[in-house]
Amino acid sequence: MFGFRSPSRPTDASSALPGRAHEILPAGVTHDVFGTDLRDVPAGADVAYFALGCFWGAEKLFWLTPGVVNTAVGYQGGFTPHPTYEEACSGMTGHAETVKVVFDPTQVSYADLVRVFLENHDPTQGMRQGNDVGSQYRSALFTTNAEQRATAEALIAEYQPALTAAGYGPITTEVEDAPPFFYAEAYHQQYLAKNPGGYCPIHATGVSCPVGVLRQDQYPSQTSVLPPE
Repeated sequence: MFGFRSPSRPTDASSALPGRAHEILPAGVTHDVFGTDLRDVPAGADVAYFALGCFWGAEKLFWLTPGVVNTAVGYQGGFTPHPTYEEACSGMTGHAETVKVVFDPTQVSYADLVRVFLENHDPTQGMRQGNDVGSQYRSALFTTNAEQRATAEALIAEYQPALTAAGYGPITTEVEDAPPFFYAEAYHQQYLAKNPGGYCPIHATGVSCPVGVLRQDQYPSQTSVLPPE
């Protein structure tokens, strides 16, 4: 993405850029695919946050997922309030490029979305995805509640043996409580809808995530991940 490179480790709070008090994204921006307000979370919908490298291709991956009703890209997991893209790419904010996913839990479960996340990037690469090198490209799941965290951790644990068998190393995905999400600039939102010929590869490993690893008695809110009896 534009050839920016940043340090291979996130900065710390003492050396992070100061940022700003105001949002970068104006109010009232419309989603280029769904046609709704970019910030809209309909009644009954849930929110999840996924960082898996370049957020242009990652956002498209999720807006094409059935049951997802809104998406946005932004910066999360760092120290600088309301960073710009250039600041995030400098490595001096600590943020990861992140997709905010709003979904209908009656149509797609959080566990299903975590599987989409795991299968569509390489979660073993640390501070990079392919040729995109820097802390902003790291793999992370920013969870909004205890159920999401438990589901994410369980699926990662179940996925590791499959990756190991395929010759990959340990999963480096961070799982942490969701910190503030700062919306990216308007031109980044639904970038591949605005620019169909844009380049932003998905670094999938080709390794399938196990299905049916969560029992209903473990996580009753995630029953849709269970296979038929």
